[in-house]
Amino acid sequence: MAGNHPTRPVPYLSRRRFLGRGAAGAAAVVLGPSLLAACGGDDDSASSGGGGGENSGGKNLRISNWPFYIADGFVASFQKASGLKVSYKEDFNDNEEWFAKVKDSLKAGQDIGTDLVVPSEFMAARLIRLGWLDKLDDSKLPNKANLRSDLLDSTADAKREHSLPYMSGMVGLAYNRKATGRDITSIDDLWDPKFKGRVTLFSDQQDGLGMIMQSLGDDPANPTEEAVQKAADKVAEEKDKGQIRRFTGNDYADDLASGNTAIAQAYSGDVVQLAADNPDLNFIVPESGGTTFVDVMVIPTTTRNKAGAEEWMNYVYDRANYAKLIVAVQYVPVLTDMTDELTKLDPDVAKNPLVNPPAATLDKLAIWPSLSDEDEAKYTTIYADVTGE
Repeated sequence: MAGNHPTRPVPYLSRRRFLGRGAAGAAAVVLGPSLLAACGGDDDSASSGGGGGENSGGKNLRISNWPFYIADGFVASFQKASGLKVSYKEDFNDNEEWFAKVKDSLKAGQDIGTDLVVPSEFMAARLIRLGWLDKLDDSKLPNKANLRSDLLDSTADAKREHSLPYMSGMVGLAYNRKATGRDITSIDDLWDPKFKGRVTLFSDQQDGLGMIMQSLGDDPANPTEEAVQKAADKVAEEKDKGQIRRFTGNDYADDLASGNTAIAQAYSGDVVQLAADNPDLNFIVPESGGTTFVDVMVIPTTTRNKAGAEEWMNYVYDRANYAKLIVAVQYVPVLTDMTDELTKLDPDVAKNPLVNPPAATLDKLAIWPSLSDEDEAKYTTIYADVTGE
């Protein structure tokens, strides 16, 4: 699935296309857990047998991940190295949908059919608050030392005691050079009357407002209601002028490629893929900054093979192994010093600043903190009043 290759078996499909952080996820937060319980349904894979301890899974390890988020042959290589038999499923399609499906079983201590899963960090934070994730044993994870220092201590998981980042990505601006007629560098470019009606913003509150907050002198890593409201008011002002074509989830790609959209808020991983077929497309982190998202590996308390799950995590965190994942999925590495290993596999990927960004770019990225349910609902409502979603 490497995006730099001219032929792709499934065009423009990436893990980010399956993120459940748009209007549906926002509504679930705003309307609360009672709605989730009403629409959750039974967990087909759950059993009444309970989770079991570290070794009760024996040589079997069950992993749930997003589609298109693994390298060909990676699972087989791990099986050979570990002696474990892996059941690897690409059955994690939406954070809130998954939570609704498994929450009753997790609460009851019943098996949910997986030993390791890869949610987005905001979902991991919720699971930690509920006490539904196992604490990691660092003695089994020597390669944890390879993790980027900026990702080591998280408001969602201090000292990474319950989660390890799997992939990261940048939220910035993509533009069609043919449509803009010039390079784009800042948030102010979004509001240029020349691009009236040809700008798209994300409907997701965090991805949509984060960089707007930064351009107004506020920090999404330390959000306040006042700062969120100020950014939402700016977006509302531009919407009323007709500057904004529409608010999008992951469906901005076609309009951007065709030139109907000149500038779009975008995910770096998508633009890596799109630019392979359309050299007019570019991605930048605005001068004032952008944001980043993180997906994490976690072990539910109902695991049947904690030891095997930790062995998988440690294998992933070996730089040579991790380079295979990066070349395949083309998101931003969560490990340090990846250039040499990436160069061995694909020099183009190693040199691509959207996949292997320089420190100066990473320094401009902010990460939203773990929000309380109350604040998340409040901020989401503020932005939903603007987007109408």
